[in-house]
Amino acid sequence: MTFYYALIASVWIVVSDWWLGGRVAGASWLTLAQSAKGLGFVAATSVALFFLLKREWQADAALLQRNQQQRAELHALSQFRESVIESAHVWINGLDREARVTLWNDAAERISGYRRDEVLGSDRIWQLLYPDPDYRSEIAGEVQQILCAGAEVQGFETTICTKSGEEKVIAWDSRQLTDEHGQVVGSVAIGRDATARRAAEQALLKRERELTTLIANLPGMAYRCLNDAQWTMRFVSSACLELTGYRAEELLDNRCVAWASLIHPEYQERLHAQVDQATEQGDPFAFEYQLRKRNGELVWCWEQGRAVTIDGEQFLEGIIIDISERKRMEQALEALAKQDALTGLPNRRAFNRRLEEELARAHRYERPFSLLWLDLNHFKVINDSYGHLAGDAVLRQISQLIKHHLRKIDFIARYGGDELTVILPEMSFEAGRETAERLQALVASKRFDALNGHTIPLTLSIGVAAFPQHGKSAVALCDAADRAMYQAKKGSDAPDVNRGQA
Repeated sequence: MTFYYALIASVWIVVSDWWLGGRVAGASWLTLAQSAKGLGFVAATSVALFFLLKREWQADAALLQRNQQQRAELHALSQFRESVIESAHVWINGLDREARVTLWNDAAERISGYRRDEVLGSDRIWQLLYPDPDYRSEIAGEVQQILCAGAEVQGFETTICTKSGEEKVIAWDSRQLTDEHGQVVGSVAIGRDATARRAAEQALLKRERELTTLIANLPGMAYRCLNDAQWTMRFVSSACLELTGYRAEELLDNRCVAWASLIHPEYQERLHAQVDQATEQGDPFAFEYQLRKRNGELVWCWEQGRAVTIDGEQFLEGIIIDISERKRMEQALEALAKQDALTGLPNRRAFNRRLEEELARAHRYERPFSLLWLDLNHFKVINDSYGHLAGDAVLRQISQLIKHHLRKIDFIARYGGDELTVILPEMSFEAGRETAERLQALVASKRFDALNGHTIPLTLSIGVAAFPQHGKSAVALCDAADRAMYQAKKGSDAPDVNRGQA
């Protein structure tokens, strides 16, 4: 442009001056001076024009570059909006200073049910999402804290009402938006649908409450421990105080006492073996043992549990119940099952078991023992004359009398009716016969209360059998002693016991 300007101006000056110089006589030198002057002006203005236009051109180029950059930024921002904001799986919305919606992404539409064209440029979304006025006022206060006070929230949960009427829990992260001058222009918020998580948490809390209630009301102590030598407790329920006398925190990690040290030493090895065997086979275990409480009292416990693996570490989990009362009842029932209800002596079942034990011991050590079979002479006469209650009273008196005049190792039992049996360990036939004579003389020397102020005398018929002379089995010995007793009973009018062989 500068070149054309200089060319045209120079041609014009030269041509016009030439033409004028040809018309005016003697003006050639003046014309030349005038041309030189004009050409100089053209040259100067051309240079000025060149630099002026160059500056303008540079400014235009810079502006073009800025425009191109802005277009690129706008394109990138548009792509960001499409690829990030709109495609995000979280709710993203923007607000202006009046809490009107300026941004509403696809996830916001999907979660809330409200389309973009229903909420943009309006603040009616608050009435739609929070229909309850009091709750809406509370949420509006939080929004104003963000817009006006610059507060930031993280994980702030609200319950919205969707377009379909469904309630959802949304966890919000929100903060102010400012322009390049630091002026507040609104806020941006990101919401995550926490409905499923919240429901899961509520279900977990409910389950934990139920489990806590269940454990607290168990009839025993629930536990989790390591499968080590000390059975180190990692969890014990509050029932441990009643069971052991120790608080839970005293048992955890063996702080005050190790659980294994509370178990009676008699059961330690067997319990560990049973637990190890059950663990190897993947089976539950159950056993009974005695536990020493803090006050020194021994209690019976029943434990049931199994091995579990948690985060790669093996534990034992189960429950331990105090069964001392049950044990006492079992022992009482067992004693009743072995005891004659009338005399308090062991019954026939207990006698048979003791006789088998004594036979096994005699066979093993080749030691003798004697068996006495006792029968009260003419006992039926007492029942017929004084009644069965009187007969029962007499039978009790005789039983206790004989029991008190035996050795501690001797065993007396009521075999049935008015028949008594006595096992005399480590006693030969001769010594057994002497004992029988002594017992017969003892009974004959006494009078027994038959109730109603009546006292009566009694005598015994006693048969004696000894191991191994008269038999090496329970049946053989009992038969021999019984036959000897009946032989003695035939001569019951005589005061002596049968001295013949059994």
